[in-house]
Amino acid sequence: MMLAVACSDPPKAPTGPSVPSANPTDPPPPPRPPTGGPPPFQPTGATATVLAVGDIGMCSERVNVEKTASLVAGMEGLLLLVGDLAYMRGTFQEFKDCFEPAWGRFRNRWRPVPGNHEYESNRASGYLQYFGAAAEPAGRTYYSFRAGDWLILMLDSNDSVTPASDQYAFVTSTLAANGNPCTMAVWHHPLFSSGQNGPNSFMRDIWRLLYDHHADVVITAHDHLYERFGKQDADGRSDARGLRQFIVGTGGAMLYNFQRQEANSQVRQQSHGVLRLRLHTHGYSWEFIDVNGITLDVNSDGCH
Repeated sequence: MMLAVACSDPPKAPTGPSVPSANPTDPPPPPRPPTGGPPPFQPTGATATVLAVGDIGMCSERVNVEKTASLVAGMEGLLLLVGDLAYMRGTFQEFKDCFEPAWGRFRNRWRPVPGNHEYESNRASGYLQYFGAAAEPAGRTYYSFRAGDWLILMLDSNDSVTPASDQYAFVTSTLAANGNPCTMAVWHHPLFSSGQNGPNSFMRDIWRLLYDHHADVVITAHDHLYERFGKQDADGRSDARGLRQFIVGTGGAMLYNFQRQEANSQVRQQSHGVLRLRLHTHGYSWEFIDVNGITLDVNSDGCH
């Protein structure tokens, strides 16, 4: 299924100081509401670590679900959950039965986005109930935060992402205010895939918007496999200015076979495991590590 690092809870925009009232006995005006976007960028020079994985909580695959969780337990880093986290309908009970036993211990470091299976349950009601404020920290199912010197956009690929949508407007305004040297986006449905659940052309407008703002990485899931692409534009043309996409639908659900080799596909693995990225001020490195602790893909790159 398709996903564009380790840190604190998503920050809220500062409210600013209260303006004195004309009458000193009057109460001060209420603070401006938070926007849900990150505060102005201040470089830190810090390296952040993120772990990314999706397609997890399938009760019929408990052994693989637990093996992948055990791998995560041995790693430091913020955990990006890339959708389809409780099968088959994403009900609250399925989250309790199929996700919570192995993965609930990571609640102090996870950042989720929903997949299509979450929306099988009354507009993702089970997902929203289970994750609470982490699922919609600004009152919506998409949000942003910073990890080290990176901007991270956590998007809902089940919601509209057309240029007329609220989500597109949110991404536009967040990118316009972005001072970070590096940008990542995370969502569930991959625009490009060599698996059975892609491509997903409805993500093309967001990809083009990210490309126009010099974003660097997209992380997706939806296809139960690992795939890494070279940098490309929204039309799938190799481009040094383009975004690099990873598919990490490898969290425990039954694995899929590759159907073909898409253009610019560089690495393909049919294994359960986790993608670990180390995010530096002007670049990043990655490793895809399977549940046996074997690194199946490793490399690094700079930001635009």
